[in-house]
Amino acid sequence: MELKINITTGEKYGPAMEITDPDKAAEYFEACVVHCMSFGTSRDEAEKIERANLGFVAGYYDNETRARVESLFSCEHPVFGSIEKNGPPTAHEAFAAGVKAAQ
Repeated sequence: MELKINITTGEKYGPAMEITDPDKAAEYFEACVVHCMSFGTSRDEAEKIERANLGFVAGYYDNETRARVESLFSCEHPVFGSIEKNGPPTAHEAFAAGVKAAQ
């Protein structure tokens, strides 16, 4: 599997939000890492970037999807952490995180 060079965030990470099979998740993660490395990033850094991106994008989906993605891709939301450990953020926590990021 190869991802096109000029790809939007939705095109790149949207398919990952639909994956339910661990083997397909591993294959897709590898494609994401290889895509990231094509811009001169080391494998270690590409894996960190892709896990953070997958966790972030999953935060825009429902809690069930977020939990599945975090489990399948060994990732967590870069701001709120693991939904399994921390639960979903409250509206107040999400708003406060947005205010902090804006500052």
